[in-house]
Amino acid sequence: MSLVVGQTKHSIVDPSDDAAQSTFAEVDNKDRIIPAIEFQDVYLSFDDLTILKGLSFRVMRGETKIILGGSGGGKSTIIKLVLGLLKPDAGRILVDGEDITDYNEPQMMTVRKKIGMVFQEGALFDSLSVYHNVAYRLHEQGVPEEEVEPEVRRMLRFVNLEDAIDKMPAELSGGMRRRVGIARALIGDPKIVLFDEPTAGLDPPTARTICELAMKLRDLEDVSSMFVTHEMNNLEYLCSEYAVVDDEGTVVFEREGERLCLTNSKVMMMRDGNIIFSGTDESLRRAEDPYIQKFLRGR
Repeated sequence: MSLVVGQTKHSIVDPSDDAAQSTFAEVDNKDRIIPAIEFQDVYLSFDDLTILKGLSFRVMRGETKIILGGSGGGKSTIIKLVLGLLKPDAGRILVDGEDITDYNEPQMMTVRKKIGMVFQEGALFDSLSVYHNVAYRLHEQGVPEEEVEPEVRRMLRFVNLEDAIDKMPAELSGGMRRRVGIARALIGDPKIVLFDEPTAGLDPPTARTICELAMKLRDLEDVSSMFVTHEMNNLEYLCSEYAVVDDEGTVVFEREGERLCLTNSKVMMMRDGNIIFSGTDESLRRAEDPYIQKFLRGR
C-alpha cells in the first residue's frame, strides 16, 4: 500500500496558491473522475417483492460511502450486486468504469480481484490459523511462500495483529476476528473495499477500532469503500475524524476543525429499496424527514 497525502482534509485556500493548484489538478485527473462504483437505475425483485427500485448512485475514487438504513432496506443487497452474487432485473452496474452487469462467473472472478470484502462476522476459516486465513487468496493464486509471508505480516501490522499470526480463530475475540477479516480483505492491495455491517455485535471501543481501520484505508491508502451499517456511532466516527501520520511516523486520528471538512465521506440512506437521502452527514442531521429523524434518534 502506498501512502497518499492531501486527499482527506481540504481547507479554504487561494486558487492561485501552488498547493491549491496541485489539489485542483488532482481533481481534474481523468482516472479520478471515473467512479469506483456506479449504479444506474438498478431494479431488483425476488418473486413479488421489489428489493431495489431504480437505484442510482456513485462511489468516487478515494471516497467512503456510508450506507444507512434499517433491516430489509436493501443495503447488503447492494454489496451482493457489486460482487456479482446477484444480477439486477434492469439497470447497469459499473466497477472502475467497466460495465459488469451481464458478466459471467469467470469474468466476475477477475473483477473480484480488485475488491476486498469484509463480512459481518469476519467469515474466517475455523480450521486455518490467522496466517493461513490472511494468506488464503495468495495461496489460491499460487504465489510463492517466500512472497506470501511478508505480505501477510504487512497486512496484520496494518490491523495491529501481527502477534496473533499463529493463533486459531477460536482463540480470538470478536473484534480480533473482524480485524483479521479486514487483513484478509486487503491482501493484494485492492482499491475498493466493501464493509457489510463490520461492527455489528461489537462493544463500542472495538467498533471504533474497526472504524479507525476504515479511516486509515480512506485517508492514507486512497481506498474507495462502501460501509454498510445501521449504527450511528459509525457515522460519527467516519464523518468527523481523519487519520494522519505524525512526525514520529505514528498514525493518529484527529477531529475535523472549523475550517476543515471531510469531503471524501458521503452518506446514503436506504428505505424500502429507495434512496431517501444522499449527501453529507451535516445535511443528514438537518433533514426534516420523520423516518430519518427517528433513525438518528435510534428508535
